[in-house]
Amino acid sequence: MSENIDALQQRLERVREEVGKRIIGQRDVLEHLLVCILADGNALLESNPGLGKTTMVRTVADVTDLDFSRVQNTPDLMPSDITGTEIIRESGGEREFVFEKGPIFANVVLADEINRATPKTQAALLEAMQEKQVTAAGETYALPRPFFVLATQNPIDQEGTYPLPEAQTDRFLLKLVLDYPSVEEERDIVSLYTEGGETPPVEKVLTRDQLQRIQSLVSEVPIADDIRDRAIELVRATREVETVEFGASPRASMGLVRTAKARAFLHGRNHVSWEDVESMAPPVLRHRILLDFRAEREGLTTDDVIADLLEQA
Repeated sequence: MSENIDALQQRLERVREEVGKRIIGQRDVLEHLLVCILADGNALLESNPGLGKTTMVRTVADVTDLDFSRVQNTPDLMPSDITGTEIIRESGGEREFVFEKGPIFANVVLADEINRATPKTQAALLEAMQEKQVTAAGETYALPRPFFVLATQNPIDQEGTYPLPEAQTDRFLLKLVLDYPSVEEERDIVSLYTEGGETPPVEKVLTRDQLQRIQSLVSEVPIADDIRDRAIELVRATREVETVEFGASPRASMGLVRTAKARAFLHGRNHVSWEDVESMAPPVLRHRILLDFRAEREGLTTDDVIADLLEQA
């Protein structure tokens, strides 16, 4: 059994290597994205346009041999454009209603620029993200497993964007923020994509069955009672900070423990360390706490508040 686990962990390392053929830098973001997948969650990726969010998600799907679907969100996109709709089909002189599945029926669904869709369309993703199913015309359809919504969004102060409702942001296990590359990384990116002429090929190194096996193993990774309790207290502390108007819910506590287990497995360890919790706290919490006017007046961000709480934990 241990050899089997070791082999799976080696495959995860190969996943990183293969994605690195197309994505220069962003190592922490890629690690957290893989953690999210291993923990069977959804991720929200935020950055200015052109930093490789879409390429990263598509490459992860390619390397893990998962069915990939992309939805380009626009203000005129309708919910049925995502979930599917009933159509009339003629057969043998008879007409019948048939449900035509939408792009949500895939293993990896990239919801590109999700905050450019209207709130009504954003809400169409809620059931799929939480229940792994779609209801249309009174019928419920199960989504393929594994299933992930990996959404990208531009900063909310850009023109033509709609902030995601709190109920939907809470369905994302992680919120990942991509920053601009360093000078050396940007030089490598330009060389990679302007001198070769084609997108670098990648190998499929992980099957969906292996991924589901890893997900079941991740849930079994042990966490010491004292580390679990410190993680819970960290989340509870977000509700007591003066500059925070709304703190994180128990869903954040569960997400923090789940992702800490996934990170430990990804790093080849058979137990959770406090380092795993510290690493996963910002992406788990940053979209689940709402700062009040005092924080905004002082120029604080949610990451600043989380960093202070980690120092006190």
